[in-house]
Amino acid sequence: MGKGTLFIISAPSGAGKTSLVKKLVADEPDLVVSVSHTTRKMRPGEQQGVDYHFVDKADFESMIESGAFLEHAQVFDNFYGTSQQHVEQQLLAGKDVILEIDWQGARQVRRINTDCQSIFILPPSSAALRQRLEARGQDDKTVIDRRMRDAVNEMSHYAESDFLVVNDDFDQALQLLRCIIRANRQRQLRQERQLEHLLIELLNSNVN
Repeated sequence: MGKGTLFIISAPSGAGKTSLVKKLVADEPDLVVSVSHTTRKMRPGEQQGVDYHFVDKADFESMIESGAFLEHAQVFDNFYGTSQQHVEQQLLAGKDVILEIDWQGARQVRRINTDCQSIFILPPSSAALRQRLEARGQDDKTVIDRRMRDAVNEMSHYAESDFLVVNDDFDQALQLLRCIIRANRQRQLRQERQLEHLLIELLNSNVN
Protein backbone atom coordinates (compact mmCIF):
# COMPACT_ATOMS: atom_id res chain seq x y z
CA MET A 1 0.00 0.00 0.00
CA GLY A 2 1.32 3.47 -0.91
CA LYS A 3 1.89 6.25 1.55
CA GLY A 4 -1.07 8.47 2.32
CA THR A 5 -1.34 12.22 1.78
CA LEU A 6 -1.32 14.89 4.46
CA PHE A 7 -4.17 17.41 4.07
CA ILE A 8 -4.13 20.72 5.91
CA ILE A 9 -7.54 22.31 6.46
CA SER A 10 -7.61 25.85 7.83
CA ALA A 11 -10.44 28.31 8.42
CA PRO A 12 -11.44 31.17 10.67
CA SER A 13 -13.37 30.25 13.81
CA GLY A 14 -17.05 29.87 12.88
CA ALA A 15 -16.53 28.92 9.23
CA GLY A 16 -17.80 25.38 9.86
CA LYS A 17 -14.49 23.56 9.43
CA THR A 18 -14.97 21.07 12.28
CA SER A 19 -18.47 20.01 11.20
CA LEU A 20 -17.34 19.54 7.60
CA VAL A 21 -14.31 17.50 8.59
CA LYS A 22 -16.30 15.23 10.92
CA LYS A 23 -18.79 14.42 8.16
CA LEU A 24 -16.05 14.00 5.56
CA VAL A 25 -14.10 11.52 7.69
CA ALA A 26 -17.25 9.59 8.59
CA ASP A 27 -18.08 9.06 4.91
CA GLU A 28 -14.64 8.65 3.34
CA PRO A 29 -12.61 5.42 3.81
CA ASP A 30 -8.92 5.58 4.77
CA LEU A 31 -9.24 9.19 5.89
CA VAL A 32 -8.48 10.17 9.48
CA VAL A 33 -8.11 13.34 11.52
CA SER A 34 -4.99 13.89 13.55
CA VAL A 35 -6.05 14.60 17.13
CA SER A 36 -4.12 17.64 18.31
CA HIS A 37 -2.72 18.37 21.76
CA THR A 38 -3.99 21.54 23.42
CA THR A 39 -3.69 23.44 26.68
CA ARG A 40 -7.22 24.83 26.50
CA LYS A 41 -9.93 23.60 28.84
CA MET A 42 -12.23 20.79 27.76
CA ARG A 43 -15.66 22.01 26.64
CA PRO A 44 -18.95 20.27 27.46
CA GLY A 45 -19.42 17.21 25.25
CA GLU A 46 -15.74 16.88 24.33
CA GLN A 47 -13.76 13.73 25.07
CA GLN A 48 -10.11 13.26 25.95
CA GLY A 49 -8.23 11.72 23.02
CA VAL A 50 -11.19 12.11 20.67
CA ASP A 51 -11.59 15.85 20.22
CA TYR A 52 -8.16 16.76 21.59
CA HIS A 53 -5.41 15.46 23.82
CA PHE A 54 -5.89 17.90 26.69
CA VAL A 55 -2.63 18.63 28.52
CA ASP A 56 -1.36 21.34 30.86
CA LYS A 57 1.11 23.99 29.78
CA ALA A 58 4.09 22.29 31.46
CA ASP A 59 3.48 19.02 29.58
CA PHE A 60 3.03 20.91 26.33
CA GLU A 61 6.30 22.78 26.78
CA SER A 62 8.04 19.48 27.56
CA MET A 63 6.77 18.04 24.26
CA ILE A 64 8.09 21.08 22.40
CA GLU A 65 11.54 20.60 23.95
CA SER A 66 11.60 16.91 22.98
CA GLY A 67 10.67 17.70 19.36
CA ALA A 68 7.41 15.76 19.54
CA PHE A 69 5.39 18.19 17.43
CA LEU A 70 5.14 18.41 13.66
CA GLU A 71 3.82 21.91 14.27
CA HIS A 72 2.62 23.95 17.21
CA ALA A 73 1.16 27.40 17.65
CA GLN A 74 -0.56 29.73 20.08
CA VAL A 75 -4.16 30.55 19.20
CA PHE A 76 -5.88 33.11 21.41
CA ASP A 77 -4.62 32.24 24.90
CA ASN A 78 -4.03 28.53 24.30
CA PHE A 79 -1.45 26.31 22.65
CA TYR A 80 -2.09 23.62 20.02
CA GLY A 81 0.27 21.03 18.56
CA THR A 82 0.32 18.03 16.19
CA SER A 83 2.13 14.83 17.13
CA GLN A 84 4.71 14.07 14.43
CA GLN A 85 4.92 10.38 15.31
CA HIS A 86 1.17 9.83 15.11
CA VAL A 87 0.85 11.53 11.72
CA GLU A 88 3.75 9.61 10.22
CA GLN A 89 2.37 6.28 11.45
CA GLN A 90 -1.00 6.96 9.81
CA LEU A 91 0.58 8.06 6.52
CA LEU A 92 2.82 5.00 6.36
CA ALA A 93 -0.27 2.83 6.93
CA GLY A 94 -1.69 4.24 3.69
CA LYS A 95 -4.22 6.56 5.30
CA ASP A 96 -4.82 10.14 4.28
CA VAL A 97 -4.51 12.42 7.30
CA ILE A 98 -6.28 15.73 7.92
CA LEU A 99 -4.74 18.40 10.10
CA GLU A 100 -7.17 21.06 11.34
CA ILE A 101 -4.73 23.87 12.04
CA ASP A 102 -4.40 27.62 11.62
CA TRP A 103 -2.19 29.44 9.10
CA GLN A 104 0.80 29.45 11.47
CA GLY A 105 0.79 25.67 11.84
CA ALA A 106 0.06 25.19 8.14
CA ARG A 107 3.13 27.20 7.23
CA GLN A 108 5.30 25.10 9.55
CA VAL A 109 4.00 21.82 8.09
CA ARG A 110 4.52 22.92 4.48
CA ARG A 111 8.18 23.59 5.21
CA ILE A 112 8.61 19.97 6.37
CA ASN A 113 6.14 18.12 4.14
CA THR A 114 6.24 19.68 0.69
CA ASP A 115 3.88 17.03 -0.71
CA CYS A 116 0.97 18.00 1.55
CA GLN A 117 -2.21 19.57 0.18
CA SER A 118 -3.75 22.59 1.90
CA ILE A 119 -7.40 23.63 1.84
CA PHE A 120 -8.81 26.91 3.15
CA ILE A 121 -12.50 27.15 4.09
CA LEU A 122 -14.13 30.57 3.85
CA PRO A 123 -17.50 31.77 5.19
CA PRO A 124 -19.93 33.23 2.64
CA SER A 125 -19.75 36.68 4.26
CA SER A 126 -18.59 38.54 7.37
CA ALA A 127 -22.19 38.83 8.53
CA ALA A 128 -22.70 35.07 8.23
CA LEU A 129 -19.51 34.43 10.17
CA ARG A 130 -20.59 36.67 13.06
CA GLN A 131 -24.05 35.08 13.06
CA ARG A 132 -22.52 31.60 13.36
CA LEU A 133 -20.27 32.68 16.23
CA GLU A 134 -23.22 34.22 18.05
CA ALA A 135 -25.39 31.13 17.43
CA ARG A 136 -22.91 28.97 19.35
CA GLY A 137 -23.92 30.69 22.57
CA GLN A 138 -20.44 30.11 24.02
CA ASP A 139 -18.93 33.60 24.00
CA ASP A 140 -19.92 37.13 24.98
CA LYS A 141 -19.74 40.10 22.61
CA THR A 142 -16.18 41.00 23.61
CA VAL A 143 -14.88 37.52 22.73
CA ILE A 144 -16.88 37.42 19.50
CA ASP A 145 -15.46 40.80 18.47
CA ARG A 146 -11.97 39.47 19.08
CA ARG A 147 -12.69 36.32 17.10
CA MET A 148 -13.93 38.45 14.20
CA ARG A 149 -10.70 40.49 14.24
CA ASP A 150 -8.63 37.31 14.38
CA ALA A 151 -10.72 35.85 11.54
CA VAL A 152 -9.65 38.70 9.25
CA ASN A 153 -6.01 37.94 10.07
CA GLU A 154 -6.54 34.20 9.46
CA MET A 155 -8.33 34.78 6.16
CA SER A 156 -5.59 37.13 4.94
CA HIS A 157 -3.41 34.01 4.51
CA TYR A 158 -5.83 32.25 2.14
CA ALA A 159 -3.37 32.58 -0.76
CA GLU A 160 -0.96 30.17 0.93
CA SER A 161 -3.39 27.29 0.38
CA ASP A 162 -3.83 25.04 -2.66
CA PHE A 163 -7.65 25.00 -2.62
CA LEU A 164 -10.40 27.41 -1.53
CA VAL A 165 -13.85 26.20 -0.48
CA VAL A 166 -16.69 28.54 0.51
CA ASN A 167 -18.98 27.03 3.13
CA ASP A 168 -22.27 28.67 2.18
CA ASP A 169 -24.24 25.47 1.57
CA PHE A 170 -22.95 22.67 3.84
CA ASP A 171 -23.66 19.78 1.46
CA GLN A 172 -22.07 21.57 -1.48
CA ALA A 173 -18.96 22.44 0.52
CA LEU A 174 -18.75 18.83 1.70
CA GLN A 175 -18.95 17.56 -1.87
CA LEU A 176 -16.14 19.89 -2.92
CA LEU A 177 -13.93 18.55 -0.13
CA ARG A 178 -14.70 14.98 -1.24
CA CYS A 179 -13.70 15.87 -4.80
CA ILE A 180 -10.36 17.27 -3.63
CA ILE A 181 -9.57 14.15 -1.57
CA ARG A 182 -10.59 11.71 -4.30
CA ALA A 183 -8.86 13.59 -7.11
CA ASN A 184 -5.63 13.63 -5.10
CA ARG A 185 -5.79 9.85 -4.78
CA GLN A 186 -5.67 9.55 -8.57
CA ARG A 187 -2.41 11.48 -8.93
CA GLN A 188 0.08 9.66 -11.12
CA LEU A 189 2.78 9.20 -8.47
CA ARG A 190 0.37 7.75 -5.93
CA GLN A 191 -1.38 5.50 -8.45
CA GLU A 192 1.98 4.30 -9.77
CA ARG A 193 2.79 2.87 -6.36
CA GLN A 194 -0.61 1.29 -5.91
CA LEU A 195 -0.84 -0.09 -9.46
CA GLU A 196 2.74 -1.31 -9.68
CA HIS A 197 1.86 -4.93 -10.53
CA LEU A 198 -0.81 -3.95 -13.06
CA LEU A 199 1.54 -1.54 -14.83
CA ILE A 200 4.27 -4.18 -15.04
CA GLU A 201 1.82 -6.66 -16.53
CA LEU A 202 0.41 -4.19 -19.04
CA LEU A 203 3.76 -2.84 -20.21
CA ASN A 204 5.33 -6.26 -20.57
CA SER A 205 2.43 -7.94 -22.33
CA ASN A 206 3.00 -9.27 -25.85
CA VAL A 207 0.80 -7.74 -28.49
CA ASN A 208 -0.17 -10.26 -31.19
